[in-house]
Amino acid sequence: MTKPSQLFTAIILAGVRPDGDPVAEAAGVASKAFIAVGGKPMVLRVLDALEASPQIGTCILCGPSPKSIERQPELKARIAEGRLKYVAAHSTPSLSTHHVLQSLSDNSPVLVTTADHALLTTPIIDYFCNGARRAKCDVVVGLASYEDVISAFPETRRTAIKFTDGSYCGCNLFGFLNPQAYRAAQFWRQIEEKRKSPLKMIRMLGWWAVLRYFSGKMSLNEALGHLSKRMGLQAGAVMLPFPEAAVDVDTVNDLKLVQSLVAKQNL
Repeated sequence: MTKPSQLFTAIILAGVRPDGDPVAEAAGVASKAFIAVGGKPMVLRVLDALEASPQIGTCILCGPSPKSIERQPELKARIAEGRLKYVAAHSTPSLSTHHVLQSLSDNSPVLVTTADHALLTTPIIDYFCNGARRAKCDVVVGLASYEDVISAFPETRRTAIKFTDGSYCGCNLFGFLNPQAYRAAQFWRQIEEKRKSPLKMIRMLGWWAVLRYFSGKMSLNEALGHLSKRMGLQAGAVMLPFPEAAVDVDTVNDLKLVQSLVAKQNL
């Protein structure tokens, strides 16, 4: 496959929760990113998939702590060799994303994903990046059909985002196609800051849109159009035909599922 002229910069979020992470604690590691799946830390699985993609240029790891990386020889070597850039994480994913985006000096499109995306593959990355380019939007999000995810993995529990035209799962894949799109990270940050104050969050999102969503009267395109207006950007979605793209490791049960799938498929 020929590389596109403008490659995506990849940001891998690998921060540690300030109040601790039960999955990391159950596995006995300092960071969830270091949990082994198929004999390899999840963060390295993600990095391998990104490095193999002709869509990706620079990779930036945001977190975990430098002290914990010292105990990960392969990760430390990649940083020392210049294959991977490292920056410290901030207190929340949105704040980390915002700060990394603000530090970028070129106009390359940006892909944001997470270090616990253990089933992420190069074909998923390529499909998402190609779809993001074709969408002609400022910012895009990767989604998978909730029905497809549950059909493929009936033992998993995924959050369904329900619209009139279907239910979807997030896939921890976000595309920022131009510098103007970086404002979306600021909007995400503001929403995150207000998560403990529902009324303030609803005011930010708009009362009418929230009421339409919870009354089951909003389509996905309508929701994207509303977000576009609130952010002053064109927002879109890339529908991924990969149910595994929606399976990250949020719980101990997720970890068991991912480890089982990787073992069965010899991934």
